[in-house]
Amino acid sequence: MATAAVPRPVLLRRARGLEIFTVVWNSLEGILAVGLGILAGSIALVGFGADSVIETSSGIILLWRLQARRDAENAALAEQRALRLVGASLLLLTLYVAGDAVLSLLRREGPAESIGGIILAAVSLVVMPLLARSKRRLAVQLSSDALRADAVQTIICAYLSAILLAGLALNAQLGWWWADPLAALLMVPIIAREGLEAWRGDHD
Repeated sequence: MATAAVPRPVLLRRARGLEIFTVVWNSLEGILAVGLGILAGSIALVGFGADSVIETSSGIILLWRLQARRDAENAALAEQRALRLVGASLLLLTLYVAGDAVLSLLRREGPAESIGGIILAAVSLVVMPLLARSKRRLAVQLSSDALRADAVQTIICAYLSAILLAGLALNAQLGWWWADPLAALLMVPIIAREGLEAWRGDHD
């Protein structure tokens, strides 16, 4: 028996709910990460908080897009603008990851042990993939490239959570100060590619 199609207004309401959750979650995550990073003297945690700020801006951009009520031509233009703004935030994220990783390697300073930071990274590693999956599903149903690009940024946040978690854990247990910045550098080409594709409007 075929499943009835979900009305577009309902899909839009769900998408707005996800973006509101994104903004609230990443705002709290950013504040906690920066605070814990300052207390522990951890560049990685402070940088992770900066990433959360970028993710928050992406959520705000998508809220603006999803709440726009326009004709088809203007809606397409709004979609393109939103997609380019998300792409720009991904490119900013690329600069942050690369810069933070290089500085950490040059200074030979690993993150200080932080149980709070480890817990925060672990929780984010669970929440972000679930949030990204929901965004991708709605992006397909709404045919929204901007929402799909935002889902990519959410999953990248999950990757960075894994990097942060590995870096903090390996540094705390084995003293491998270089593990976090090295893993972060491996992520830079992926983030840059996604940002450029979103900016050009050919994000897949």
